[in-house]
Amino acid sequence: MSEFQNKPCDHELEQLINDAQILFDEADDVPLQVREYEKKLGIYLISPSSFLVEPERIQVAKTNLQSFGFKVKVDKYATEKYLRFAGSDIQRAKSFTRAIKESKAPIIMPTRGGYGITRILPLIDWKLLAENPRTYCGYSDFTAFNLALLAKTGLPSFTGPNAVSDFGSDKLDELTTEIFVEMMRGELEILSFVSEESDSVDEHGVLWGGNLALLTALLGTPYFPKIKKGILFLEDVSEHPYRVERLLIQLHQAGVLKSQKAIVFGDISDYKLADNDNGFSMYSVIEWLRKTVKVPVVTGLPYGHGEVRVTLPIGIKVGIATENGMAHLVIDKHNHSKSEIDSENCLKLHKYKRKNK
Repeated sequence: MSEFQNKPCDHELEQLINDAQILFDEADDVPLQVREYEKKLGIYLISPSSFLVEPERIQVAKTNLQSFGFKVKVDKYATEKYLRFAGSDIQRAKSFTRAIKESKAPIIMPTRGGYGITRILPLIDWKLLAENPRTYCGYSDFTAFNLALLAKTGLPSFTGPNAVSDFGSDKLDELTTEIFVEMMRGELEILSFVSEESDSVDEHGVLWGGNLALLTALLGTPYFPKIKKGILFLEDVSEHPYRVERLLIQLHQAGVLKSQKAIVFGDISDYKLADNDNGFSMYSVIEWLRKTVKVPVVTGLPYGHGEVRVTLPIGIKVGIATENGMAHLVIDKHNHSKSEIDSENCLKLHKYKRKNK
């Protein structure tokens, strides 16, 4: 896949970063609110992975999404159960077909992650998806679809909240919600976050990545996108640092990591160190990566299975720069999704401050 054109001008990028730094320095912890929109975008909910443990939560998610200004339709098989999956492989693969043929909703979201998408990749009608581009948004197991879509069709998508996992609760994370809504409407231009232990970087490239285990599982298949000189971002959950390192070694030995312009780490969460680790930790993994791959490494991205989950494009040209303990991710608005999302609203700045764990 060739790189996108219309690279943001350097002076525009510098101005955006300066503006973001000023806003960040002046910002207080003021709760964010989702503003009302006259135009309501449609969302079609599917369950291509594991079944919903609490299917009643799908109604909560629907209500919450409607309160954000979306129209929501739920796939007829969204609450199915078959073994550990939300229906048979055929049913789940056909959910993408139904989303296109039975709805005009420009946004398609999974209800949850879990496991199951890699099983159905050969069954998905990629030609239909290529001819009817939509906006797809989900994370975790949905990484397999995000990357396969890019590899098979060249179409971008988004990684961000899953409908029920994130919006099926009575208590929502405000920042996750705000960024999701504005990204779906084409309004988010720059994300700034604390990144005190990052390498110096000022690069442009196609943003891609997601869950490390899922990404690595696609290596060597027709569903792995061949991105050169990209910005690769990674997250994972319940994976011990040595297992994270083993996955990174596989990507390194396959030549994937050294061909990137930068590697960005989101949350590596929910693991326990043992006595026999003897000081080995994620810090050890990052230091090994820096010495071995010789590619700039950025940490602190608020993305993954943590409390805050920002929405990010996959397959879109971005700029990334670090400065004074901050990292700035700038989205090229000229190369947004080919789907029907509303991009006429004014672009806005977002800032995010997190405590490094």
